[in-house]
Amino acid sequence: MAGPSNVSNMVVGLDIGTSKVVAIVGQPTDDGGIEIAGIGSHPSRGMKKGVVINIESTVQSIQRAVEEAELMAGCDIHSVYVGIAGSHISSMNSDGVVAIKEREVASADIDRVIDSARARAISEGQRVLHVLPQEFAIDTQGGIREPLGMSGVRLEARVHLVTAALNAVQNIEKCVRRCGLDVDAIILEQLASSHAVLTEDERELGVCVVDIGGGTTDIAVFTEGAIRHTAVIPIAGDQVTNDIAMALRTPTQHAEEIKVKYACALTQMASGDEMIKVPSVGDRAARDLSRQSLAEVVEPRYEELFTLVRDELRRSGYEDLVAAGVVLTGGTARMEGVVELAEEIFHMPVRIACPQNVRGLADVVRNPIYSTGVGLLHYALNENRQGLGPQEQDGGLSAQPRRNDVSRRGPEEGTSALVKLKSWFKGNF
Repeated sequence: MAGPSNVSNMVVGLDIGTSKVVAIVGQPTDDGGIEIAGIGSHPSRGMKKGVVINIESTVQSIQRAVEEAELMAGCDIHSVYVGIAGSHISSMNSDGVVAIKEREVASADIDRVIDSARARAISEGQRVLHVLPQEFAIDTQGGIREPLGMSGVRLEARVHLVTAALNAVQNIEKCVRRCGLDVDAIILEQLASSHAVLTEDERELGVCVVDIGGGTTDIAVFTEGAIRHTAVIPIAGDQVTNDIAMALRTPTQHAEEIKVKYACALTQMASGDEMIKVPSVGDRAARDLSRQSLAEVVEPRYEELFTLVRDELRRSGYEDLVAAGVVLTGGTARMEGVVELAEEIFHMPVRIACPQNVRGLADVVRNPIYSTGVGLLHYALNENRQGLGPQEQDGGLSAQPRRNDVSRRGPEEGTSALVKLKSWFKGNF
């Protein structure tokens, strides 16, 4: 039986999606995995295609999800790692060059060369989210992954720069802060998902991650262990639901239920004999429809989506370098026939992926809808491991301990909840 969890090393991931907000509390395990302590989920009302369109509704959804996670984990959450998506996000590959000061690469040289690569002109109104090193070169020797301690006179770096619209980032931060929470970091959602679903072999061989959510489809391409290309397509599960609602003349919430329970992405896999009840709008009686007719509505939208992803992959120039194929994740990837249709369009292996290396509530989170949430935890814990200096690892006095994301709830938890409620009212009214 596991002992009491150590609250000091817990982190919290907050996936503010178009269809749902998910808060996940976790802590590292000795083998590099994650122990999930609590999950909270609430329908998202104030987002459209990954962007905040109603602050009030988004704040309420975050509040409910975080409260649910707090109750399950038995702790108070103070700060979160937040995922971001949307077609305002853009990315590019950039290079930087610096002279090596001591003829041996020190960590200060690596920081300087990455800053030099980052100094590309970013358009006004954009904010740099990530500077992700791909590889380094020292003098004439390229393809170096870890240049620290190597000798030479000139250090080059190739990085992947991800930028987002400043106002979109500020709106997300505002929503989180109005819930009385601090933002530890804002992380690109497909980058987070890739931490949860990819194996090391797939990153090395070359793989394309396609995270199909409610409002956006997020793409990330990895080759030789590094991220090479990212993109966002503003078509996803909500469009499929809308197509069903329009074609079958049924209210949107019923269209969503029909999609989740009965939809199939490949017409030939759906039975023409299997009938489903379709509620009508207003007082009209429900109608019977074959599952095959439903698939005829759904298939063209998935076909369009996968064709757009394939075109994006071609444009990136990495189509022939993703030997491990395509990894689908996200809630909208969970449908019969999706893998078969995707393989027809991509002409390469396709699999649906769930979060890996998780314990605790593993049976709950091993579901593509939690890939981003669990990925945010993986990302946060990786950052924390890399951020420890030698003195901090030895418990030296100069160590600046990171402020905890969560704290254990004591007997006076009612008081803290009251204080939180007061601050929430103050912030909202």
